[in-house]
Amino acid sequence: MAVHQFQTEVNKLLGLIIHSLYSHKEIFLRELVSNSSDALDKLKFLTVSDDAYKSVAFDPRIDISFDDDSSKLTVADTGIGMNETDLVENLGTIARSGTKAFLEKLADDKKKDSNLIGQFGVGFYSAFMIADKIEVISRKAGEEKAWKWVSDGKGSYETEPAERAGHGTTIVMHLNDEGKEFTSRWRIEDLVKKYSNHIAFPIFLRYKKEWDDEGKKLDTPEETVEQVNSASALWKRPKSELEEKDYDEFYQAIAHGDEDPLFHIHTKAEGTQEYATLFFVPRKAPPDLFRADYKPGVKLYVKRVFITDDDKELLPPYLRFVKGVIDSEDLPLNVSREILQQNKVLHHIRQASVKKILGEISALSVNDPEKFKTFVGEFNRPMKEGLYSDFANKETILEIVRFKSTLADGWTSLADYVGRMKEDQKAIYYITGDDENRLRASPLLELYRSKGIEVLVMDDEIDEFVIPMAGKYKDKEFKPVNRAGAEEEISGEAGQKAKDHETESKDILEKVKAALGDRVKDVKFSKRLTDSPSCIVADANDQTYQMQALLKAMGQPGGEDVKPILELNGDHPLVSRLKAESAKDAIDDISVVLFDQALMVEGVPLKDTADFVRRMNRLIK
Repeated sequence: MAVHQFQTEVNKLLGLIIHSLYSHKEIFLRELVSNSSDALDKLKFLTVSDDAYKSVAFDPRIDISFDDDSSKLTVADTGIGMNETDLVENLGTIARSGTKAFLEKLADDKKKDSNLIGQFGVGFYSAFMIADKIEVISRKAGEEKAWKWVSDGKGSYETEPAERAGHGTTIVMHLNDEGKEFTSRWRIEDLVKKYSNHIAFPIFLRYKKEWDDEGKKLDTPEETVEQVNSASALWKRPKSELEEKDYDEFYQAIAHGDEDPLFHIHTKAEGTQEYATLFFVPRKAPPDLFRADYKPGVKLYVKRVFITDDDKELLPPYLRFVKGVIDSEDLPLNVSREILQQNKVLHHIRQASVKKILGEISALSVNDPEKFKTFVGEFNRPMKEGLYSDFANKETILEIVRFKSTLADGWTSLADYVGRMKEDQKAIYYITGDDENRLRASPLLELYRSKGIEVLVMDDEIDEFVIPMAGKYKDKEFKPVNRAGAEEEISGEAGQKAKDHETESKDILEKVKAALGDRVKDVKFSKRLTDSPSCIVADANDQTYQMQALLKAMGQPGGEDVKPILELNGDHPLVSRLKAESAKDAIDDISVVLFDQALMVEGVPLKDTADFVRRMNRLIK
C-alpha cells in the first residue's frame, strides 16, 4: 500500500467544497455520473479508432446501488478505467490552471459556485460532502491489473492493487450522517432524471423491490435492476418529439448546473453533408469567459461517437460562451486534432453553425427583447471581438452589438442610432474610455451636446480596437470625438470663432507650448469646447491614452512617446486670464493646470500631483 499526500490545492479545494456547498450536496451524483459518461465516451472512441482497443469489449452502462444497512452508495461504469498513475494524476492533483482561483470565490454566491465544481473538472471531490470515506476501484481497458484508491479527504490518500472483474471504475462512498438520505430508490431516481436523464448511456439503479406492481407488500423483497434514464442522443431526435424541458434537462447535464439556458438552436442538415448540431446560449457568462485557458463549450461527435470536448476551433473564440454538440456523419472516426483544423467538412459545419447562431441572436432582438437584453448584458463584449476576428460575418455582428449613448437610455443599436441621425449628419460619433460616468461628463462632448448630436459612449476596453476595425456601418463612417479634426464638419460658427481666436492670440498658443514643452504635440484653440477651459485629443494617426494603456496592460509595446494635442476654449475666463497675463511664472502655472486638468478629466493619472497642487494654490492666491 502506498500513501500519497494531496496536492496543496486539492486540500484547499476539499475544505471549500465541504464547508461552502452544503446546501447543494446533491450535485455529487450529477458529477460522478458525468465522469462515468466521459469514461464511456473515451472508450467508445478508442474501440473504433485505435487497433489496440478494437478487441476490448464495449458494453456501456452505469450502475448505481446502495446499502441502507451499511450506509454505502456505489456508482460503477464500464468505461476506460484507470491504472495507478491515472488515479494519482486524476484524483490527487488539479491539472487545470485557474481552477483554484475560481473556486476560492465559493463563499460569495453559493448557487453559482455549485456549478463551478463541474465546469472546472473537479466534480469528483464533491462526493466528500456526503461521505466520510471514498474507495475507487478501477481497471484500465486493455490491462489485467486493477487498483484501489482510498481517502477520507483529510490530506492524504492510499493506493494499492485490487481486483475487478472487467475494465471500468467503481466508486464506493461510505456515507456520513448527511449522506444517508441518498440510500433511497426514489431520491436517487429523482436526481438521475433531474441531472442525467439525457446521458447517452444507460444508467441502471439496483434496489430491493418491496412492493409489487399492484401495490401489495412482498413477503421477500426482490433484487431489481431498472434503467432510470432515457439514454438517447437528444440532438439526433426529431425536434417534433422534444419539449422545452427536454432541452433544458440536457443543457443542465452538459453545463453542470441547475439553471435553464437563455435559448437553444437545434439543427439537422441533410444532403451533401449530414450533421446535427444542438447549441445553447447560457443565461450567465461562464466564469472563465475572459481567461486565455477557457474551457470550450462544444463537444464533437462522429456518428454519435465522442471525439473531443477540448477543441477551440469548433466555433470561433468570440462564441466561446456557446455550449452544445456537433455530430457529423461524414468525418472519419480516427480524425486527429491536426486534421480537424484543416478538414473541409468541419470547416463547412463551422461556417454554417456560426451563421445559424448569429441569425438566431439577431432574431431574438426582434422576437424577444427581454431575452436579448439579458444576452447583451452578458455577451456584448465577446460579440464585439467578432468585429475584428470574423470579417465574413462583420455586418451581422454590427447589427447585434449594442452601445450606450448620450441620447438613448439603456442599450442602443447602430440601426437605431442611424435612424436618429441629423439630416445632414454623415458620421457615427463615439467616445471611448474605461469609465462611463467620466465619458458622459467629458468636455469632448460639449459641441455635440449643444447641437443635439448623439454620441455613442463606449466604455469597454476593447472598443479602442474593434471600432476602427469595423470601419463603417452601412455607408456611415465611425468617427472618434477624441481625435483631432473629428468635429470639423459640424463645428460651424464655433469653427470660425476658433480661427478668430488663433488670429488674435497666436502668441498665447506659442507661450503655452513653451510652458508645456514636450508634454504636448501641439496647442490649438478648440472648435468643440463650450463650457470647459481645455481638453486633450489625439492626432488623427496617433494612439490615444486609452490605447496606450491597453497595449501596456497586454504586455505589448505602446506608443509611450505619443503626445496629445491640447485644445483651449478661447472664451473661457481662465484662458482669458492667460491672454491678459504677462508674468512668465503665471503663464506657466496656468498652462500646466489647464493641461493637467484635461488629463484628469480623461482619466489619465498625473505624474506629479504635488506640482499640480502647488501651481493650483499659487493661482488661487
